[in-house]
Amino acid sequence: MASATPAPPPPASLKRIVAASLIGTTIEWYDFFLYGSAAALVFNKLFFPDSDPLVGTLLSFLTYAVGFAARPLGALVFGHYGDRLGRKKLLVLSLLLMGGATFAIGLLPTHASVGTAAPVLLTVLRLVQGFALGGEWGGAVLLVSEHGDARRRGFWASWPQTGAPAGQLLATGVLSLLTALLSDAAFGSWGWRIPFLLSGVLVIVGLWIRLSVDESPVFKQALAQTEARKADVAAESEKLPLVSVLRHHWRDVLVAMGARMAENISYYVITAFILVYATTSAGVSKQTALNSVLIASAVHFAVIPAWGALSDRVGRRPVYLIGAVGIGLWMFPFFSLIDTGGFGNLILAVTVGLVLHGAMYAPQAAFFSEMFATRMRYSGASIGAQFASVAAGAPAPLIATALLSDYGSSTPIALYVIAAVVLTVVAVAAAQETRHRDLADVALPPGQGADRTAAAPEDARTP
Repeated sequence: MASATPAPPPPASLKRIVAASLIGTTIEWYDFFLYGSAAALVFNKLFFPDSDPLVGTLLSFLTYAVGFAARPLGALVFGHYGDRLGRKKLLVLSLLLMGGATFAIGLLPTHASVGTAAPVLLTVLRLVQGFALGGEWGGAVLLVSEHGDARRRGFWASWPQTGAPAGQLLATGVLSLLTALLSDAAFGSWGWRIPFLLSGVLVIVGLWIRLSVDESPVFKQALAQTEARKADVAAESEKLPLVSVLRHHWRDVLVAMGARMAENISYYVITAFILVYATTSAGVSKQTALNSVLIASAVHFAVIPAWGALSDRVGRRPVYLIGAVGIGLWMFPFFSLIDTGGFGNLILAVTVGLVLHGAMYAPQAAFFSEMFATRMRYSGASIGAQFASVAAGAPAPLIATALLSDYGSSTPIALYVIAAVVLTVVAVAAAQETRHRDLADVALPPGQGADRTAAAPEDARTP
């Protein structure tokens, strides 16, 4: 049975909640991206020295991919307990796990000190990072979505999404500064540890902010309703949010996974694979390619809230489809511009790509949040997002590199991204518009499935 929507928090409180989510996601993405950069720069020499350089790099990147494999497990565990205990508690735990693992990497002995135990410990800590990140995203976007004003939910919920470009900027900036200030020998000996140890300071700041915010009022209301209905058989499904999601929201999970395909694959092709393609096929230096990604990431950070605000006006689906179709159309010009080898063209290629990616990434937070009922929302949003990342983002750079190696052309890579776009367009087109949904209106009449998200108003079903 529907109940009154909790009053939105005052602007100052909402801004503090947004800041808590944004800072937390920025720190977590900083930790995640920092590992990827270090894997390319030093981990192959420090942890896999018995291998030849190429094999060492591949092994180093394999530990990077392990982080993606752990994300779905994090989504399951954090989603389950986040729907039972609350968003805030699990967000604090995810930040502690991620920050602790990253800090510990900075203290790890290398292969020269402890032999094969070094790469084993590195892999374990990478698993912890992936596990924590799998639980972070859902909680961060839900905390904002469930606090914010429904009329501007897309805008406010898009701010935690800016944590990805912000974390990438921070990680790359710290590493660039250190490599500029230190000699190669000093950086390889001890300088690489500094960015990882810095995570400890960042986590303290993030915890201080996160502990100052309140639990989601929508979740507290749903929890109170559950307590009041404990004797009701229909409430049994609430005891296992994961079971409820798979029973009542399996279509929404599939939609979320499909929506993620083009968004996730295009992001890692544009920001990670470009470093391979630009340097090997276009003759661009690594520093030039990296600078283009840095500049484009700054623009990416700025446009995400704008796309989120637009989704409040015209709907989540239209904005998402603009981004997906746009990415599909941009892929061939993207590679053509890179092939020229010009720095300006490189910046244009990556910037336009990330601006279009932002049109998918920005409304995603509100879109996924609005698909699921409150007591299974953390589980549903996290499962849909993180399970897709294993099939999409994790192998994307490897698949793109393999296609380039086999065919010596960017055409198969562009077609690979376009195929993902087709999947996303089908998924989003099959979804209902969610912009007008009331996140507190979570129950259906008895016999129609407890905890099922209330149907959207008739005027909200079309964009």
